[in-house]
Amino acid sequence: MTGMERRPTIIDVARVAGISKSTVSLVLQNSPLVKEETRRLVREAMDKVGYVYNRAAANLRSSNVGLIGLVINDLRNPFFTEFATSLQMALSARGYATVVANTDEDPAVQAQVVGAMIEHGVSALVLSPAYGDEGGTFDAIARGGIPTMQVLRKVDPRVEQFPFAAPDYRLGSLLAARHLLSSSPRRIAFVGGLADRAVTRERMTGYFEALAEAGMEPFVLSGRASRSFGREAAEDLTRSHPEIDAAICFNDLVALGMLSGFAKLKRNVGKDFRMVGFDDIEECSQVYPALSTVHCSIAEFGRSIAATILVWLEEGKRPEPETLTAVELVVRDTSGLQEIP
Repeated sequence: MTGMERRPTIIDVARVAGISKSTVSLVLQNSPLVKEETRRLVREAMDKVGYVYNRAAANLRSSNVGLIGLVINDLRNPFFTEFATSLQMALSARGYATVVANTDEDPAVQAQVVGAMIEHGVSALVLSPAYGDEGGTFDAIARGGIPTMQVLRKVDPRVEQFPFAAPDYRLGSLLAARHLLSSSPRRIAFVGGLADRAVTRERMTGYFEALAEAGMEPFVLSGRASRSFGREAAEDLTRSHPEIDAAICFNDLVALGMLSGFAKLKRNVGKDFRMVGFDDIEECSQVYPALSTVHCSIAEFGRSIAATILVWLEEGKRPEPETLTAVELVVRDTSGLQEIP
């Protein structure tokens, strides 16, 4: 500016302190959630850049401090609902409010809700993103300088800027495939998941590895991750691929749909056909026969993401670019070696 210096902003303070803009805002609002060491860094940075806090102006924005945006691709799926609930409750326990939006797998809706959250001053964002034209969403976040994590799906490759965390999908399908191979099936299919999505490829990787080790040809039946597709798949496999007598499903919804389809066909799952789902939603242990599945500890995952995003906000510690959490195979009736009457 000609004839005068630019007035320092909290962005300048954040840069000098080496923490996020949102953390500086929390310090200025005297949030009890911020550590004393972080407060000291902010005070020193304020002195260094000559920043003067305008409390009257800040009071107009104070209702937005501590607000976290959570954007989910499909809240109809119990897997995502459980994640969202556990994360929201963990944030609430630390004094943060969460605004939740469902995008219904629509990138245009995603861009709209993310834009609105940015306008309303969220301190951070957690996204389980929709696939499609996602560039606009993440570019807008980047311009706003808002701490943001991608969870469960990695859509934007800029993981240094938008860190990614998910269960170890590859290991999950590897465990499932090796388990099914132990019962000497004729052929194992991988059922469900849209072929052009990275999360589908990730969930199939271990399956391909295990079948290659065993010298068995893979068979992939792609489709929507839904119960309706699972029912159709059960009929398709029975009618057109009688040699297939085992399957790993993209998720539990597909597996539950297959259970229903096989029941209609009077095919005995657990004896004539062995099957493993993926995610371990609550219904898996309640249906008959009980569904074997890959347990992703999704409630614990939600709590861990809440803790991670708060450390980023309050201490300025950016998460690792990529984090994969533990999974385990839960063997129940649909793939156990016992016969189902």
